[in-house]
This record gives sequence, C-alpha cells and structure tokens, in this order.
Amino acid sequence: MQKRQKGLTLIELMIVIAVIGILGALALPAYQDYTIRAKVSEMLLAANGCKTAVNEAISSSSDADVSKTLPNVCDSQTSKFVTSIAVDGDGVITVVGNHTALRGTTSSSANAIALTPLQTGITAVVGTTDGGKPIASWRCGPASTNGLPVKYLPASCKGS
Repeated sequence: MQKRQKGLTLIELMIVIAVIGILGALALPAYQDYTIRAKVSEMLLAANGCKTAVNEAISSSSDADVSKTLPNVCDSQTSKFVTSIAVDGDGVITVVGNHTALRGTTSSSANAIALTPLQTGITAVVGTTDGGKPIASWRCGPASTNGLPVKYLPASCKGS
C-alpha cells in the first residue's frame, strides 16, 4: 500500500492567500468608514449639552426675539474629535470636527455637522420671532459650509 501524504499543496496555499487578500481589500474601506462614523457619533454626543441649552433658551424665553441670546447659550467645547461648537441666531448648532482625527474624509475642510431646531416636523426655528415656542424636534445633517459627507453621518443624522 502506498502512503498518501496529507496537507496543502503549494497551489492550494496560494489560492487561500489570494482569497484572504481579496476579502481584506473589500473589508478595509468598510472598516475605515465605520471608524469615522463612530468618531462623528462622538461629535454629535458633544453637541447634546448645546441642544439642551438652545431648547431651554428658546422655549422659556418671554421675548419673541431670541436671536441675540442664542449665540451665547453654550460654550464652545473642544475634544479629540471636536474643534468647535457654535450656535447662530436661529439656534442652529454647528459642530466642527477635528479633521486630523477624522482621517479618511474626502477633504480636510469637509468636517462640519449642523443641528437645526424645528418648530414642527419641517419648519425651522426663526430666532427673531419664535422665542417662547417649544422645539418639536431637531434636523441633523451636513453643515451648509464645509459639510461632512453624508456617507460618514450616523443613521440617526442623515437629514432627519
């Protein structure tokens, strides 16, 4: 009887290595996008304190014009992933991400997210007339200037 050798041939080993290489090439970009989305979620988390402050400033105001007070309701915060947080006269919160921490975005300047307070499902707050009215919800998405690409936004922030 002949003794048959067990194990992989060189061709089989090369095929296994090629398959692993192809799978790695497909998985790496998806993993990089996932890590950037996680960092962007940290940016949104940093804006939660500002959202509360803007909500309080608008809904509890006795004056209809809150456009002068809104830019001062929250301090700009910085962290590993956040360069600045600012509020405009209509209560729109703009969170600017640290572009070096958000490696992989299409541009080093495309790193801002805007959170817009809404009176109803689609009507944005107007700082000069909507003081004292409750905020129904928030719309989240790329900022109008240097907006972060939509593919990096978490599912909870894609224009909703």
